[in-house]
Amino acid sequence: MNFDPALIWFLIGLGLIFSEFIIPGIILVFFGMGAWTAAATTWLGWSPSWTMQLLVFTISSVVYLVALRRWFQARFVGFEEDRQNPTDNLDEFKGQTVTVIEDIEVPGGGRVEFKGTQWSALSEVPIPAGHRARVTGVDSIKLLVEPE
Repeated sequence: MNFDPALIWFLIGLGLIFSEFIIPGIILVFFGMGAWTAAATTWLGWSPSWTMQLLVFTISSVVYLVALRRWFQARFVGFEEDRQNPTDNLDEFKGQTVTVIEDIEVPGGGRVEFKGTQWSALSEVPIPAGHRARVTGVDSIKLLVEPE
């Protein structure tokens, strides 16, 4: 059976891109993109031989890796402790208004709703359910609130 080389490169690229979900690291996706580039050049007739196809694959994969990896990481990977201060992401919470959905007791805490999601909350004073509160900070995965 004779397979079209462009189809083979396309399927290799598809497999590499799907492998990125299994082995994350934002590397395999660029080799998948390189395989798709080889598939495109083969389909267009620009790289008829296997040697030329391997050269296109190798060069384009390295170019994609060098040129795009940092951009992909910034978009698809969360912050890493040595690159970003984790408290920077918490500033969006401070000063926001939340709705208490479960009485907040001292010292036990309660639950609030913020941006459509339920959060555990702590307060220095009791706040009954149904009241509004203001976020003053974050402690791990709990919001620190005060009555509004």
